[in-house]
Amino acid sequence: MNDHGTEVVLLMGPPGAGKGTQASMLAEARGLTKLSTGDMLRANVRDGTELGKRAKRLMDEGVLVPDDVIVGMVRGELEAMSPVRVLLDGFPRTTVQAEALDALLAEFGAPIDAVVELVVDSDELVRRLVGRAAEEGRSDDNEETIRTRMQVYMQQTRPLLDYYRDQGKLRSVDGVGTMDEVFDRVQGTLDEVRA
Repeated sequence: MNDHGTEVVLLMGPPGAGKGTQASMLAEARGLTKLSTGDMLRANVRDGTELGKRAKRLMDEGVLVPDDVIVGMVRGELEAMSPVRVLLDGFPRTTVQAEALDALLAEFGAPIDAVVELVVDSDELVRRLVGRAAEEGRSDDNEETIRTRMQVYMQQTRPLLDYYRDQGKLRSVDGVGTMDEVFDRVQGTLDEVRA
């Protein structure tokens, strides 16, 4: 692990791939700040920042928060870091956001080191999500709705994966195994990138 200098990691994967668990473990192990756009939105709304007030108005209207607000929140987080050491979870979601993020990171001299995609076979994802829904008592999460969510994820995310593949930043990691096995694979991949 590199204890100094910038490090920017994006973690991607479909619902049920274990992204949340891996993001927390990686951030802690690598000394990265985990940035989740959902958490940032909630924090800005709670703290009553200008961006938070704008986001709250939009969310109250049921409208998606625009890219410039999200990018502004990411900028605020990066400005507080020296050096920039961050793991992004849930952002970017589109190639337009990815381009905005690249431009923003360039201002801080902190390009993306790697985009790690957790790859899990769709039948395994369905098995995991159906199991999770049963544990949490969510009857709306049946196999059909789960497969639809996965289809939407792939349609929306495929261009983003292609974008990072074209930049040579995409690393696909097998997301099947124990939590620790997957973590070791991701750590190994990131260590190779930084070697």
